[in-house]
Amino acid sequence: MDSKTNITYLKGIGPNRAELLNKELGIQTVGDLLQHYPTSYVDRSQVYKIADLHGADLPMVQIRGRFIAASTQGEGRRSRLVALFTDGTGLVEVVWFRNVQSMSRSLNPETTYVLFGKPTIYNGRWQLAHPEIDTEASAEIHKGLRGVYPLTEKLRNKGITSRQLHAWALTALATNLTIPEIIPTEIIQTYRLMSRSDAIRVIHNPPNMIELEKAKYRIKFEELFFLELNILRYGRNRKAALRGHCFTKVGNFFNRFYSECMPFELTNAQKRVIKEIRGDMNTGRQMNRLLQGDVGSGKTLVALLTMLIAIDNGTQACLMAPTEILAAQHFETISALAGQVGVNVKLLTGSTPKKQRDEIHAQLLEGSLHILIGTHAVIEDNVQFANLGYVVIDEQHRFGVAQRARLWQKAAIAPHVLVMTATPIPRTLAMTVYGDLDVSIIDELPPGRKPVTTLLRYDEGRQKVYEGIHQQLLEGRQAYIVYPLIDENEKLDLKSLENGFDIVSRLFEDFKVAMVHGRMKPAEKEKQMSRFVSGEAHILVATTVIEVGVNVPNATVMLIENAERFGLSQLHQLRGRVGRGADKSFCILMSKQEIGRDTRRRLEVMTSTTDGFIVAEEDMKLRGPGDIEGTMQSGLPIDLKMASLVTDTPILEQARHAAEQLLDADPNLSAHPSVRLTLSHLFDRTMDWARIS
Repeated sequence: MDSKTNITYLKGIGPNRAELLNKELGIQTVGDLLQHYPTSYVDRSQVYKIADLHGADLPMVQIRGRFIAASTQGEGRRSRLVALFTDGTGLVEVVWFRNVQSMSRSLNPETTYVLFGKPTIYNGRWQLAHPEIDTEASAEIHKGLRGVYPLTEKLRNKGITSRQLHAWALTALATNLTIPEIIPTEIIQTYRLMSRSDAIRVIHNPPNMIELEKAKYRIKFEELFFLELNILRYGRNRKAALRGHCFTKVGNFFNRFYSECMPFELTNAQKRVIKEIRGDMNTGRQMNRLLQGDVGSGKTLVALLTMLIAIDNGTQACLMAPTEILAAQHFETISALAGQVGVNVKLLTGSTPKKQRDEIHAQLLEGSLHILIGTHAVIEDNVQFANLGYVVIDEQHRFGVAQRARLWQKAAIAPHVLVMTATPIPRTLAMTVYGDLDVSIIDELPPGRKPVTTLLRYDEGRQKVYEGIHQQLLEGRQAYIVYPLIDENEKLDLKSLENGFDIVSRLFEDFKVAMVHGRMKPAEKEKQMSRFVSGEAHILVATTVIEVGVNVPNATVMLIENAERFGLSQLHQLRGRVGRGADKSFCILMSKQEIGRDTRRRLEVMTSTTDGFIVAEEDMKLRGPGDIEGTMQSGLPIDLKMASLVTDTPILEQARHAAEQLLDADPNLSAHPSVRLTLSHLFDRTMDWARIS
């Protein structure tokens, strides 16, 4: 028997169970079964006395004794078996809701049993529901640490238990199964890893906690090593294969702008990032770089300065943004700055009139248009460049792979690519999830920018909050008010935008109120947003559609209703809509008083820091693997069965370092055929998830 053997042939499974395991858990082979790892472990080494059971939240316990009574109660589907069990020190009620008849026939009052389950109090008495039940002899077999395997409800209803999966795994391991090593010997020795064979055996049958931790480390390292190896190999191959423009010249446009038109002194972080981008532009290979930076950190100025280098080298540049409003804001900023040194900048969106479109198309083709800024309109087939050399994509996660690819198909030589995001991503997640991208970070705010004051307020203090907003409006400022829902929902006790709009309009009757939400037609949404951007409307009542791409320096208040319903990253993005001007700004988190401890802690993180990277790290810790990896890992080309991108950062860093060392020594893995074979087996589909170009 080997790892490819179908589980149908494993003792105790058979064709029906094999089909069910395949359908429910994707287990087809013995190898699949052995890689269906426990998610937790229980300790079957200690036997408790019933008299010693105390407290409201006990762990799983093991008790030894006999049944002294049993009766079937209820009828049909509602029937249940209720039995009394004693160990001589007290009584426990044991109840079964499934397999009632067979359990009733199997209980023998003369036999000593060992029960294992979670005790709860029911009607003043300890109760165990559906415990595992063993004779003394069989309990000895399961003594010690034992894994708890993930199951589905359908498997449970068919009588397949965690204990059975454990037994089948042990049966497979007892067949002298060969488990080949797939990590090179030098890496195993350098990182003191347990062998693969030992690790899988220990995972399913741990002798103690120390050996179990070593086995878990080995499995996690292996998963992350092959993930990082594939990402690094792909990135290196792409860089080696894909020719790019070589921008060696820093010329008149850049130098004049830098010496005569800079709106403020660059921060050290901006200088560092520009140096990294210039280094990429000089290699003759296509640049593929992710620029992270908080709202207001100066990403647009970095983009402009590097676009000027592209223009100095005789090519054109293009900036693509996800919304018309964001594209228009970029156009206003960049044309006002670059226009001072004679750079020709144009805006192309879905609403650009035909006459202007024709003019833009003509200027692009003759090369007199230096920078094109736009939305998805720039990737239309009739938009053609004379010599596109540099592409900037803002909030790149809003664009699909195919959309992005259409842009650089417009160039004979692949343009350099800079993708920007204001959504802070913890470093280890960024280097994994964004695959072959080099990562730059702007971690300083320009001088003079005042951090936003963030306050947590409860419904009882609402009147004072409204008074504060009223004062800001009287001083000529503007305010956002964000709601979690568009319509009222009877099941959810949350503030809704439609009710909020009526209340706000009445409360601030001397001021104009605009409203935007996701169900509006695009033209109406743009119209309402434009009212606020132009200053015609003083208050913008909105859902989270405004979290990215609205730049109104005069807005100094962000009020977020039911802030407890939002994630930290979303709250941080919303907060980034204010604090864009010279005036002191406020973000007010309105919440119910009765919220859970974790929710309160999340809101307190927002009030304690304005650093987006600290917020991202805290968000990762608070939300844990489930939420973040639900989005992050959904794009990964490998199913991480044990490792976590969130909680296993130290292992991830070591695994990446090991992968880098291996590729440095053996770029084609020609000396490591088992590694190449494993990679081809694990990654048998293209890596569009990571591809930027």
